Amino acid sequence: MLIERLSFTGLRNLEALDFTPSSGINLITGRNGSGKTSLLEGIHILGMGRSFRTRQLKHAIAHEAAEMTLFARLGGTPPVPIGVRRQREAGELEMRLAGERVPRVAELIETLPMQLVNPDAFRLLEGSPAGRREFLDWGVFHVKHDFYDAWRRARRALKHRNALLRHDRMDLGSLAAWEQELAHWGERVDTLRREWIASFMPVFQDTLNRLIDLPDLRLLYSRGWDKQRSLGEVLEQGRIQDFQMGFTQHGPQRADLRIRLGRRPAVEVLSRGQQKLVVSALKLAQGRLLEQSTGRSCLYLVDDLPAELDAEHRRVFCRLLETMRCQAFITSVEHDALVGPWETHTPIAMFHVKQATSGAGQLVPEAQIDFTTE
Repeated sequence: MLIERLSFTGLRNLEALDFTPSSGINLITGRNGSGKTSLLEGIHILGMGRSFRTRQLKHAIAHEAAEMTLFARLGGTPPVPIGVRRQREAGELEMRLAGERVPRVAELIETLPMQLVNPDAFRLLEGSPAGRREFLDWGVFHVKHDFYDAWRRARRALKHRNALLRHDRMDLGSLAAWEQELAHWGERVDTLRREWIASFMPVFQDTLNRLIDLPDLRLLYSRGWDKQRSLGEVLEQGRIQDFQMGFTQHGPQRADLRIRLGRRPAVEVLSRGQQKLVVSALKLAQGRLLEQSTGRSCLYLVDDLPAELDAEHRRVFCRLLETMRCQAFITSVEHDALVGPWETHTPIAMFHVKQATSGAGQLVPEAQIDFTTE
């Protein structure tokens, strides 16, 4: 779904804003610290229920504000309102969708699919497996409708098995029961992940080829336990060692999506600019596969597009976005770096975040250009 309207109050250093973005490319410029990234952060919280800048949402609330309220109207028949509110003193995020309160963040994620390309996105290459599992499971969640239930059941079984492993004495009866549950749902999670990867690989390869020539780059999926044995067998045979460690060492919670260039980790070989293009290919391919599989569109948040990319690769990145006919919000300190790469038929809205005398950032429409698509 496309965002037709955005309204934020109480978000970091941004003044209250209410604006209509373009259905295509939205370019946001401004000085460092003016609030450009905060704007992307607000959209991210709306669709993911969390910030990409802080683990505690109360830190995203403006310094003197009692609460933060974020609202969007999504296009459709009828339009779908989506909103979140976080009070500084309250511990929970209040989430509403189509006027109804929703209890699970998964409903926000399903309603507003989005991908974020920012400096933290490099963690896909250089970070722990947890970030790559999150990337992997986002794709499976949106394409495989029974994934969330299988993932939730496997997680519940893992939690109970770990609790039993931390007891002073091993309760074999209870342990066996939760192992059977974990084995069943863990195998199902793995099956869905492998099916998704089989669909993702050709889309990713095509996306990567459009951005950069890296014929030796490979994605290698590791399911989290010995591929020659069933999960039930691995859990049963690993009881003693798991009991000594106090947690389950093998299972779907240890899966990884390794990214290699030849035989070496890609992060050890590629330049910073090449890494950004690989990460961008991963993120854009997620959305392309989502659209191919479900007909739904993905929203893209790109923070500081020019960073690490020369003019030619910025142009290539922008050309790919244009062919995808998606909605995107892109920030930069450099005005000219965002304006130049686009074709004249691309729907573009330009906004400038300027520093007010109060210290808060004000979003000002700098130019709005809606060309007729040829």
